[in-house]
Amino acid sequence: MKRREQSQTEQLRQALAEREAQLQEARSRLAAVEGSTSLQVGRALTAAAKRPGRSLVRLPRDLYRLWRRSGTTRHTERRRPGAEPVRSFDAERQEARLLTGVVGGREDLLVVATVVGPAIQQAVDPYVRTVPLRPHDAQIVMDGVDVDLVLVSSSAAAPGSPWAHVGDPAVVDRTRALHWVLESAAARGIPAVLLDDAPAPPALRALGFDRIHNGDAGVPLHQFNPVAADLVRGPEAVYVRAGAGDRVPDLLTDLGAGVTDVDSPGLADALRAANVAVIPGTGPDHERVRRRAWACGTHVVAHTDPARTGGEDLAVSVPRLRAAVPSSAEQRTMLRQVFFDAATPVRLAEILEGLDLDTDTPGAELPLRGRAVAVLADPAGEAEADQLADDLLAATLRPTEVVVPGAAARLPGVQRLRAEGVIVRSARFSAPDTPEELTRDGDRPRIGALGTDGWAALAERATAPWAYPWTGRVGADRLADLVCAAECSGADAVGAPASDGSEDTGGDARGQGFFDRARTGGTQYVFVSAVTPELARTPLLRRGWNPAEWNRRGNRLLALGPDHGTAPGGGADGSAHSAADASTGAIG
Repeated sequence: MKRREQSQTEQLRQALAEREAQLQEARSRLAAVEGSTSLQVGRALTAAAKRPGRSLVRLPRDLYRLWRRSGTTRHTERRRPGAEPVRSFDAERQEARLLTGVVGGREDLLVVATVVGPAIQQAVDPYVRTVPLRPHDAQIVMDGVDVDLVLVSSSAAAPGSPWAHVGDPAVVDRTRALHWVLESAAARGIPAVLLDDAPAPPALRALGFDRIHNGDAGVPLHQFNPVAADLVRGPEAVYVRAGAGDRVPDLLTDLGAGVTDVDSPGLADALRAANVAVIPGTGPDHERVRRRAWACGTHVVAHTDPARTGGEDLAVSVPRLRAAVPSSAEQRTMLRQVFFDAATPVRLAEILEGLDLDTDTPGAELPLRGRAVAVLADPAGEAEADQLADDLLAATLRPTEVVVPGAAARLPGVQRLRAEGVIVRSARFSAPDTPEELTRDGDRPRIGALGTDGWAALAERATAPWAYPWTGRVGADRLADLVCAAECSGADAVGAPASDGSEDTGGDARGQGFFDRARTGGTQYVFVSAVTPELARTPLLRRGWNPAEWNRRGNRLLALGPDHGTAPGGGADGSAHSAADASTGAIG
């Protein structure tokens, strides 16, 4: 029987079980109704009405008997077995996940059974709920855990791995265990994907996967990023070897360049410390290393054949880039491109696109849900509402939703956002002794008069994991850079570095608007004790805490300073100057 037919048979069998449970429940309810006192009284009255002669004489006696029996418990009467409640497939699925230790009921992560190499495992861990399978317990785990996807990588067959040489005819036991996992997944309608990221036995690809993806899981930005790059010490140039037998060019040795391998655990630190990385110019590792170097903010020079060229091109490019520290504009441009094109959530979304997942399981959009942003705004009038619409519709990362006060939801700019497909939610709030909503925009209470409580009221209506309090004009790339910085660092809030006074005292921020954008500071991708927040986790904003207290309450704050590397009018500069110029709409 084919896998698709097995899946349909399993679905029909489940549907039949549900219909039988519903029929049993209906029978139980019918028996309860027939045995009820109300129905028996109704039958007695109906019989007396149909035969008035004899039935009217027996009616008082019958009613008295029913009354006596209704108040007694008949312990000696044989009871019918109780009917099982109607149980849907989704309820049984969530119960199975709870019993097996896999979190059920969460809608933000897929549950994935993995047979992957360590690099793939570390890359996907923040974005999916993994259930690692091993050869000796694969059948037990698959029988006891309900998953959404089976993910296998060719790198799992590398020597030293628990699944080493899987697919090789000489390793029958591991191949048989993986084949059973794939057959079990097919019978339950669970798709299986192979990431062909490394050389592996050809038989591995023939085991029966729903999709074979050529490549790895993308660039894990939580590992490869420019966070605290200025604190990493190392040579200004690094040569990334494609393999142990790759010879380092003599020119790089004379320049004192460092050496690392493409699969080295210290690759990220080596790239962060260097200004230029020399990578293999050909082969499957070229694109993978180039993207990782960009994510770390490092210039890249491709080296094709050290034996033939002898470093002729390197003699010009390496010394020049070695002495040139990448500017903040270059750093953000490279990182932003990786964020949109090659990051792990993007790659997972590509892999999941078109797969036949369960009907209740979100598909390709689920890995990217962690990038959803709700913009919180309180435009004072039509001009500010139009500016809000212009900013958000021109952003390279469009927000998922916009939350505004109820009175502002009727402004033309907000209506334009709704017409463009942006979800608009409205919140009701009021200041003390102030009506909740007045007809004139100038008379209604502004969030600026309510402080953090006003932003908390808007955040209560937001459903996205991140919130951006909009207080003025922003550049097209600013929101993307903030979300990218949060994905790289795992911070709770990202913003411009706080001024010296607010950072030293921890409380001077009360003297200015809580979300005023800082006018000074050039710190990039560094954890600090105080920021003027621009992007924060939505639950954090809902608490209504003063941002000056966030660090002392255990939250991680990342500074993302303005970018002064491009001329005015450019995309990067527009986002940078927006951070310095948006203090006009601060919370008062």
